[in-house]
Amino acid sequence: MSLPTAPPQEDALSKNSLGVFGVAFLVLAAVAPLTGIVVVTAIGMALGNGGGMVASFLAVTAVLLLFGTGYARMSRELVNAGGFYAFVLSGLGRPAALVTGLVAMIGYNFFVAGAVGTIGFFTQIVIAQLTGLDMHWFMWAVLSVVAAFALSRQGIGFSAKVLGVALVCEVLILLVFDFAVLFTHGFDLGVFRPEIAFTGAVGIGFLFASNAFVGVEATGLFSEEARDPKRTIPRATFVAIGFIGAFAAFTTWAIVSAIGAAQAQETALEHLEAGDLVFSLSSSYLGEGLTTVMMVLLLVSLFAALMALHNSATRYIYSLSRVNILPRKLSRTRANGVPERASIVQFTFATAAAGLFALAGLDPITSLVPSMTGFGTLGIITLQLLAALAIVVHFRRKRDPRIFSTLIAPGAGLLGLIVIVALAILNFPVLAGSDAPAIAALPLLLLAALVGGLLWAGYLRRNRPEVYEGLNRDLDRFEEDVPAQPVHN
Repeated sequence: MSLPTAPPQEDALSKNSLGVFGVAFLVLAAVAPLTGIVVVTAIGMALGNGGGMVASFLAVTAVLLLFGTGYARMSRELVNAGGFYAFVLSGLGRPAALVTGLVAMIGYNFFVAGAVGTIGFFTQIVIAQLTGLDMHWFMWAVLSVVAAFALSRQGIGFSAKVLGVALVCEVLILLVFDFAVLFTHGFDLGVFRPEIAFTGAVGIGFLFASNAFVGVEATGLFSEEARDPKRTIPRATFVAIGFIGAFAAFTTWAIVSAIGAAQAQETALEHLEAGDLVFSLSSSYLGEGLTTVMMVLLLVSLFAALMALHNSATRYIYSLSRVNILPRKLSRTRANGVPERASIVQFTFATAAAGLFALAGLDPITSLVPSMTGFGTLGIITLQLLAALAIVVHFRRKRDPRIFSTLIAPGAGLLGLIVIVALAILNFPVLAGSDAPAIAALPLLLLAALVGGLLWAGYLRRNRPEVYEGLNRDLDRFEEDVPAQPVHN
């Protein structure tokens, strides 16, 4: 006689589905290296410090690696799909965690809405240029969302494989360009001279270099779905930060070398409106055939970013609904562990937001994309700052003796992130690509999240104490399932 089996848990993610590279693919796809180089680097060179963008990328990489040291140490103690929300809950308490949850919800959901507009716009342009088929950008956006939703339903392991293929393809085409420049006339060492590295608006260059890393922090969101998460997540974090930093700096160095370090900013400004700096250089170094391939891979990169950012945004919705902060029904998962209802809600919001801009007849690249992606970027780097503070406080409260990895490195990373967030707020119209009053006022949403989160915490403590207390219980729910790993100084 067989024993009855327990019913499957209705809000459980798929365990043991991701290794180090699976997690890394998920977050690197959100970073979208090809999109970052074509769009972010070109804008940073034009509006920031020209050839000094190479040094800016290296500086931001150093800041995030310092932050990653504390992040990795915290990841060895905490397994939770709440990501930075869970880190802040552990380090700073429930009121701060609810503020973080609101910032994450707004930031990631805005970012996905911006990604919907971006892929719609560029798909319309590229397909029309290559085939003559000129369909409205919002129709391409809807088709992309439907395809991304269908693929994401197949499970997080399947998503990681799809995104891994996309990532490899977009990285390879840029490496072909990089080495074509290197073998043609070498790289310009002048990018490291102070008069180049610190030319123009250095703060803007630093800000756009930081923008290229947005999404790289999301490794912790997949900890419940990772194999041996207390080892996998720290390793994936360093792989992701190290890779995007080295790759972005190397490719930017190739671009600057192809132009000339002294002329980089002026040339980037000439191509700013058309957004074709990288494609124009590719035509010279790779020819029209490979440039066409690069244009197609840009669409692949944008689709991968849409899927990856959607996965991250969905897991914040899932985590907050699992503890009854959002409606509990949104935490239901499919048999393969996909948070299907959270996925539907997230894509519905993003598509509806993009649809409102389409109905108003607004151009996506000058209205939807800057407003949504600009605030999404600000929200996510604010999450990084809050997580860095939570990490330092958490380990100081425990009086952890590993001073470098729990205080010095994350503390230095925290200071760097404070500078980046301050630059983002002070220069938000530049980051968002628009000085319209409505867009310039978007950073006030952070203040609204602060006030709303604190009021929410007070309401739950007084009127729904079981939900308020349940936040900490959810934080610890996986500690019995995941054996602690030995740690070393």
